[in-house]
Amino acid sequence: MTGWLGPEARDALRLSLLVAATATGASLLPGLAIATLLARGRFPGRMLLDTLVHLPLVLPPVVTGYLLLIVFGRRGIVGGWLADHLGLVLAFRWTGAALACAIMGFPLMVRAMRLSIEGVDRKLEEAAGTLGAGPAAVFALVTLPLVLPGVIAGAILSFARAMGEFGATITFVANIPGETQTLPSAIYTFTQVPGGEGDALRLTLVSVAVSMLALVLSELLARSLKRRLGA
Repeated sequence: MTGWLGPEARDALRLSLLVAATATGASLLPGLAIATLLARGRFPGRMLLDTLVHLPLVLPPVVTGYLLLIVFGRRGIVGGWLADHLGLVLAFRWTGAALACAIMGFPLMVRAMRLSIEGVDRKLEEAAGTLGAGPAAVFALVTLPLVLPGVIAGAILSFARAMGEFGATITFVANIPGETQTLPSAIYTFTQVPGGEGDALRLTLVSVAVSMLALVLSELLARSLKRRLGA
């Protein structure tokens, strides 16, 4: 792989893996919490929350990136406070790319988790409750093992989406080699320079392979979940 890809391409691939892993890991617990809330909760504003969670799917990615720049930029509402009080700068940093990727992949993660939670037989949870288990114990010992394939599938889809994110990241963190240039940004850059077609093609093949692997794993986990629920 090191001889097949040039130094800039390797840097972009490594950064993409770091950004995607960070975005997915940071989204897991919030995603599970919101998926559970949407699947089981009945409260005012539930439809609004559902709409906000899925909004990145229908908004142009550039719009999402610009909104992130307004909110989390150096002079943004939240970004200014983070920079002044915590020394944390997100705009034009790889951490900002992780934030953008997390937001873009969050709807896919939540949807997969929510479908899994909605497919759990509530009688199993009720039975555990009658045996003296509290709500937290029921969720940890009964619900979570049943929905684990859905959680993993959601994480895989989110990771794949993060690996392919372009519009929101390039708007929020630009395209800085070695700092914010992820795999899609590098492909775009290589297509714009003479002689870059080879690296662009190789990175495209890597991107296609990662996406196909993610879809296959997600489908296998979905089938596993159906078999488990059927049993």
